[in-house]
Amino acid sequence: MSTGMKIAVLGTGMMGLPMARRLAQAGHEVHAWNRTRAKAEPLAADGVTIHDQAADAVCGVDFAVSLLENGAIVGEVLFKLGVAAAMPKGSLFIDMASIQPREAREHADRLLALGVQHLDAPVSGGTLGAEAGTLAIMAGGEAADFARALPLFAALGRATHVGPHGTGQLTKLANQMIVGITIGAVAEALLLAERGGADPAKVREAISGGFADSRILQVHGQRMVQHDFAPRGRMTVQLKDMRNAMATAGEIGFDAPITALLGQLYADGVEHGLGDLDQAGLFVELQRRNTSN
Repeated sequence: MSTGMKIAVLGTGMMGLPMARRLAQAGHEVHAWNRTRAKAEPLAADGVTIHDQAADAVCGVDFAVSLLENGAIVGEVLFKLGVAAAMPKGSLFIDMASIQPREAREHADRLLALGVQHLDAPVSGGTLGAEAGTLAIMAGGEAADFARALPLFAALGRATHVGPHGTGQLTKLANQMIVGITIGAVAEALLLAERGGADPAKVREAISGGFADSRILQVHGQRMVQHDFAPRGRMTVQLKDMRNAMATAGEIGFDAPITALLGQLYADGVEHGLGDLDQAGLFVELQRRNTSN
């Protein structure tokens, strides 16, 4: 039974596709657009209407959800492909991509001038969380708009309102700093253990449950042990997030030396052809450094 909520999903990649599917399965009327239409086509089986033009997807919607690659592309889709102009006055644009806080604030200001509300609400939890509806959602914007979006968020995961426009993205950067840095710590520790003669799988098992345990140790550590680097969240995306964190730190006069160091390591990995590996592929870059010693 339809809830009466009409939702557009713009961007149906690794995250957008399962999130659009969950919204449709929750009973919402979902319209989808992706620059490469073929990537959106599987959603037709879930009753989602696929559009060739982004502006057509948002006509008459209550909400438009963006899951695009970066801030520049979000801006292009909003203001060059006609999405902002096509959205009804009073509707809510929810940007769930990971972009810079500054970009989120700029988009919010431009949309508000057109009578369209804005939330920046990036997510953490990867494709597994998107499929299971267990994403952590960090929302910046007006409290009233956040309250209005809660029924939509309910199909996707657990949402928290963290402050005004831009702070959802700031929270996601903090999340990605912790993720990126911790992946590096786990990879380096397991490689050290292996170099010293220990079984890295047993090392991971031994330290599970202690102070060094984490979601990263469990999920990414297991990928490292199994050498399973099929992409869930790519190295290139993690590098983008680390660079966004450094750009934001520079804007507010904050020194972030640990993020800078790990960002350089991800950049080295991407330069060495590892960009399409999972984030845990930083293990391969650190392994490369040590096999050349």
